Amino acid sequence: MQLFVTGSQSFIGRRLVARCQALGIPTVGIDSLASGEPGSIQADIRDPAVADLIPEGAIIVHLAAVSRDVDCRADPRLAFDVNVTGTLNVVAAAAKREATQMVFASSEWVYGEVRRDQVQREDQPIDVTAIRSEYALTKIVGEQCLKLTSRLAGTTVLRFGIVYGPRPSNWSAAEALFYAVREKDVVSVGSLATGRRFIHVEDIVAGILKACGRAGFEVFNLSGNTVITLGEIVEQSAELLGRRPPVKETNPAAVSIRNPDNSKAREVLGWEPKIGLKEGLATLLAG
Repeated sequence: MQLFVTGSQSFIGRRLVARCQALGIPTVGIDSLASGEPGSIQADIRDPAVADLIPEGAIIVHLAAVSRDVDCRADPRLAFDVNVTGTLNVVAAAAKREATQMVFASSEWVYGEVRRDQVQREDQPIDVTAIRSEYALTKIVGEQCLKLTSRLAGTTVLRFGIVYGPRPSNWSAAEALFYAVREKDVVSVGSLATGRRFIHVEDIVAGILKACGRAGFEVFNLSGNTVITLGEIVEQSAELLGRRPPVKETNPAAVSIRNPDNSKAREVLGWEPKIGLKEGLATLLAG
């Protein structure tokens, strides 16, 4: 197995490449950012010359994207150009190089606005008019483009839950609340009852590798095993840090729950998140 990773300098990409190196899996990575690291090439996924960089017969792990909502909202044309046109270019390049599979990083946000009591499963119809995120819209369009145009032996869509882990910026609520407990005199949060299936980046990497080698078109949620509330993150952070600043709820009634079920990935891929909240937050201590 050989991987070709787009977005290899991203949060998830760097962890994936490091895991592959540790496992002895040959990997070539491209990113729009220069890194100078061996096996990492600066390239634009929209450039047809990307095909020349793909090892013949490789598995493509397509992580590259304009992924921050604020950036997608500021320049939706660029977001669609990179996230959709770029994806189609990578698919064409993959076919040219006779790649065996495309593993496509998508998002739980493609399910759109959901009710608190609703569980999101891969086989449910998606109402695109309920999508309020430009990023999510590019991802569901990307998914459909792959479904209609990919001629590879395998196309695997992974809808990531809310990913967290050690990183310098672009934090999820998990990192933001942990560092707020560590550093602020008062922790401000909308509603402590708001919950997500947070998942540590190392579990995401494990899920990506489990998905490699699949055939056909498949979709999997890669999310945590349970819904974790913001209140639980604050409490676990306080225990780890030995610090309990007062917490101010700015809108306690505005409870938001998203619950993308990971049963299919556990049953079909044989994958399961291994890092619980306390262990996951502990990885932030050095940050």
